[in-house]
Amino acid sequence: MKRILERRFGAAWKHDPWDDSDATHAIMLERSRRSHRSVKWFTYVFGVIALVGIVAAGCVGMWYARQVNPVGESGQVSTFVVKPTDNLESLSIRLQQQGFITNARVFRYYVTDRGGLELVPGEYELRPFTHIGDMLETLRTPPELTYTNVTFPEGYTLQKMAKRLGEKVPRMSAADFELAIADGSIRSTYQPIGVNSLEGMLFPDTYQVSNGESEAQVIDRMVGLMERVGRQENLDSRSRELGYTPYQVLIIASIIEREAKLSEDRPKIARVIYNRLYLGIPLQVDATLYYNQDPDLPFSALKLLDTPYNTYLYPGLPPTPISNPGRASIQAALNPSNNPAQGDPLCTPDLGDFPCLYLYYVLANEEGGHAFAATLVQHEANVERARAAGLL
Repeated sequence: MKRILERRFGAAWKHDPWDDSDATHAIMLERSRRSHRSVKWFTYVFGVIALVGIVAAGCVGMWYARQVNPVGESGQVSTFVVKPTDNLESLSIRLQQQGFITNARVFRYYVTDRGGLELVPGEYELRPFTHIGDMLETLRTPPELTYTNVTFPEGYTLQKMAKRLGEKVPRMSAADFELAIADGSIRSTYQPIGVNSLEGMLFPDTYQVSNGESEAQVIDRMVGLMERVGRQENLDSRSRELGYTPYQVLIIASIIEREAKLSEDRPKIARVIYNRLYLGIPLQVDATLYYNQDPDLPFSALKLLDTPYNTYLYPGLPPTPISNPGRASIQAALNPSNNPAQGDPLCTPDLGDFPCLYLYYVLANEEGGHAFAATLVQHEANVERARAAGLL
């Protein structure tokens, strides 16, 4: 072919390596090798870049996950205040500064990615270093809809109630609770004129304390619930039938609450109190001696204290309740048990013409049950048995 072209075109023909089939094959083979090496190199580089990207993305993902849900135990619940001037940025910065979250930017991204946050000023109970989702849920709940359950056991005094509220609701304090009790702005319908103490007027129960409430508002609700229970138990009418005022019955209920451990003892203790009041005998109730006194003070020293709550020295009821009674003790005070019937072992012949009455009781077993007596001789025997059993 080459020769034919040369004869036809002569010197004008220039040699082209592509005219040579052998040369052409060599050139194509060389280019194919180079192209193959280029593809392999590109694939390798792309693979390395992709792997680095995957590793980096994994590291970023793990880092983000730890910012959203920190490793380890969450902190104790603390109060965080959302200010009227706050926006998402200022809120996130203060959350980080106060130790609730680890990264303000992550917090803002998380909140924005989940629909944002409409800020409502107020106090919120947040747990540091918990999942941001849980924190967001709390911040999305207005303060007046955020509650803390606080249980006030039966028999608690006002002082103990104040302490319990301060422990369970960090934003509240025992001191402010006691100030709200003492300022006279809250009164119960059962308080006589001239009595300022709210002791015995707060019903012990479990309360949902709103994050928007004050100590005074909590007290007002507790007083209101005691009045409601009083209505349910017919406190006014039943007290009149017993010959006492509703306030006096609540004093008796408060003593029963502090003295009784078993439900079956409550009505009998109530009867002992009513019998002693009727006869003018000092109540001699140990629980009254301890009211507002140092609990570590020996009983022998307490009996010598000249206070209106010393029912060993003074007959009649103490001036105020000594605790805040529950429903069972109020019911017992309104419905004391009957005195022993004739034929009861307590009604011994040595009583003579004196009626058989419940007049004494003392601890009888480790469960808190009491032994009751109609005479001093019976009572002293019960006391000796209690001492021998190590109960006194």
